[in-house]
Amino acid sequence: MSEKPLKRFRFMGLLEGGSLLILLFLAMPLKYFFGMPEAVSVVGSIHGFLFVSYCLMIAYMTFIVRWPYIYSVIAVIVAFIPFGNILFDRKLEKLETV
Repeated sequence: MSEKPLKRFRFMGLLEGGSLLILLFLAMPLKYFFGMPEAVSVVGSIHGFLFVSYCLMIAYMTFIVRWPYIYSVIAVIVAFIPFGNILFDRKLEKLETV
């Protein structure tokens, strides 16, 4: 497997995972505790764009790069779990060094 697509995927995963964390732990408290719903609108839109980009990157890795389907399934699952992309990135980092 080429290293460049995997590096791009790892970067995209960390961006998407980071945007989820910002949404959950910054924007949501701002909305519900401080009455600032604009925070969720802005961060939610950015996160939505990054999530769609991440899903397209999963499809690219699956069909073009031909990585195992189990990684694609795991990539989709971790996108919904806070800190999931960080843990998955560590697994992919080990793959990259092999």
